[in-house]
Amino acid sequence: MNNTNGSGPTLPLLHGVCAAISTPFDDSGEVLDEGRLRDHVEDLVGAGVHGLVLAAGTGEFAFLSIEEKERIFRIGIEQVAGRVPVICQTSAITTVDAIRNSRAAIDFGASAVMVLPPYFEGPFERGVLYHYEKLARAIDVPLVLYNIPVNSGFDITPDLYRKLIAIENIDYIKDSTGDLIRLQQLIGIGGHVLAGADPLAPFALQAGSAGWIWGAANVMPHECVALWDHITAGRHAEALDLWCQMAPANLFFWDNPHGAEYNVAVKTAANMVGRAVGPCRRPVLPMTHQGRVALQAALSTLPTNRVDRDRLVFREWDDERDWLVRMTDRAGVSRPQPKGIA
Repeated sequence: MNNTNGSGPTLPLLHGVCAAISTPFDDSGEVLDEGRLRDHVEDLVGAGVHGLVLAAGTGEFAFLSIEEKERIFRIGIEQVAGRVPVICQTSAITTVDAIRNSRAAIDFGASAVMVLPPYFEGPFERGVLYHYEKLARAIDVPLVLYNIPVNSGFDITPDLYRKLIAIENIDYIKDSTGDLIRLQQLIGIGGHVLAGADPLAPFALQAGSAGWIWGAANVMPHECVALWDHITAGRHAEALDLWCQMAPANLFFWDNPHGAEYNVAVKTAANMVGRAVGPCRRPVLPMTHQGRVALQAALSTLPTNRVDRDRLVFREWDDERDWLVRMTDRAGVSRPQPKGIA
């Protein structure tokens, strides 16, 4: 399935702003909040994103049970109701489990699946090729390779990518290395490359990427879509002006001096701009107030999803430490068991 962008070239099914959606929890961080999930999906689709990615890294998939992931798939796909493609992240350490997860997502209506190489003392290249080939043959939707070696421990190199896209049903890769040279190497090989490093967004698209799988879209979907529109229409000066406003927050998410992990920074920012997604699941802790002040300052430059600089308040460390302890103690330490489990 291909799409057209007005009178422009034919686009692949997965293109543009594919929002890697944060998984909304209740205020304890332990219970999936269906109402918040539906509202967040609706808000992102309403902002004009071109696709959604459920239970990816930004969605804290490593902290979710199988039952929770499948519930997210069902709710998200149901709420989207066919308006944009939905990619479900279905990685597993074993090939059998990856096939099972992927088939379950497809049964719910997934447009595509995104899969990491087997991680944690996983196989070398021969085993990774086997894993992806078996999975590609077992499903009937596009398979997106998910390359984030800093977390998975395995790098899908350009040479391996060339072998993988020769397999029928593998035409996409999400590359989160943050290396613009690597990204251009992949684009030169073929297939469809979806950029996964926030600070490279405009440069990746100008280099020939099909689009982004972008966690920052949880926070600034209107700006992300406007950036896509400017670049694809050839309005590069306008795109760079917009990017100057977007860059502070995108750089903060990727790397900051305040000890804020990517997911907690994105979730905190989404909450700040009025999109209720709750906290991250423990042991990922809330951001310190110093970090929140810096993040608010970064968000204050956005043209649409900004926060007010005049409301920034800085606390001394003794007060900050007391606040952080209270926030941590307030969180639950257990979550309800699925029905049928004692």
